Amino acid sequence: MLITNTRATRETYPNDLRSIMSVDNAEQSRKWLSTWGGIYPGSTPLYALDGLATALGVGQILVKDESVRSELGSFKALGAPIALVRLILRLWPNDGLDPQALLSGAYKTKFSDFTVISATDGNHGKGLAAAAQSAGCRCVIVLHANVSAEREAAIAAYGADIVRIQGNYDESVEEAARLARENAWHVVSDTSYDGYEEIPRDVMQGYGTIAAEIVEGSARSKSPVTHVFLQGGVGGLAAGIVSYFWETYGTRRPTAIIVEPEQADCLFQSALSGVAAKATGSVDSVMAGLACGETSPLAWRFLVSSVDYFMTVKDEDAVQAMQVLAKGNESDLPIVSGESGAAGLAGLIQLMRDPKLARQAGLDHSSTVLLISTEGATAPAVYEQLVGESGLGVLARQKEFLDRRASHYA
Repeated sequence: MLITNTRATRETYPNDLRSIMSVDNAEQSRKWLSTWGGIYPGSTPLYALDGLATALGVGQILVKDESVRSELGSFKALGAPIALVRLILRLWPNDGLDPQALLSGAYKTKFSDFTVISATDGNHGKGLAAAAQSAGCRCVIVLHANVSAEREAAIAAYGADIVRIQGNYDESVEEAARLARENAWHVVSDTSYDGYEEIPRDVMQGYGTIAAEIVEGSARSKSPVTHVFLQGGVGGLAAGIVSYFWETYGTRRPTAIIVEPEQADCLFQSALSGVAAKATGSVDSVMAGLACGETSPLAWRFLVSSVDYFMTVKDEDAVQAMQVLAKGNESDLPIVSGESGAAGLAGLIQLMRDPKLARQAGLDHSSTVLLISTEGATAPAVYEQLVGESGLGVLARQKEFLDRRASHYA
């Protein structure tokens, strides 16, 4: 289902939003992260999938592959570490702490009694646990009933203490807030709520690294990006990306389309009402990272004016998109994209199957579409079950593809 956001604007980036998130702050975050051992050096790849573009009827498809951002396997390696650093700098303003040294563990003894906590569907918790381990502080992660044991083990591997609840994601957020109040811990969440905006802002600002790399990479492509498909969730990733694009390109910003599971449609409902809203469905989705029931009010302040269309997809659409990316073809390399990572492609496929919807979104043979594959096989067993091949198997075929291409141009 697709709806047009009548509140979207093509005005220049407003000063009131720039005071919250800006290109300058995103670049500062990028600098701080550049020396952290938790992410790999350099930019993640921006692949052109020309065969898929031809098959779907668009001019070009670019895929930003965040699965190789770090050993964490997702874009969340960019948000939680920056939020943790900025939190510590605010709490110890007079100690002369160096942000990059902090993530390198230079002050581990100082923060051994400092505890951070967060609820998660998996990837944010893993990013926070890794950053806390680097900084030397304690990390507690609250998991809801639908988070797999496989994802739990991946978080615990970074030294986090795990708390399990029987409810959903939104109830895990409430439990994390309760535990923080009782124990004088600090919540490092990627979703905002009443009286809690600084840290979610910092998380979103960390995602500006992705946008900065896309701006640099797309400048070298054969045509500028016209459309960007972004995963929903609480809205943090989308806000971090569209705000950077909006400030950079102004009135020429790409058309933005948000995609989320039909049973976790909080952003879709927000677009209908004009205010941050709750999902209408069960929230449980195979797209675990997008199974969120409530829109982040802070993120919505950016999305309400900068996202042109909102849409929902079925779980089976996401699985099909995972399989399409994994398969590749003669001209397109195979890509490992997890359940949430492939949501953007699922949305594009759905629109291009319906000529009326494609026209509504302005998609045609002249369009250059940007997709962000936000995660790889972060739950390897789930990935293999859904795709029919392991992530390692897909990566082996990707290497063969790249080796063939390199030898061809040698």
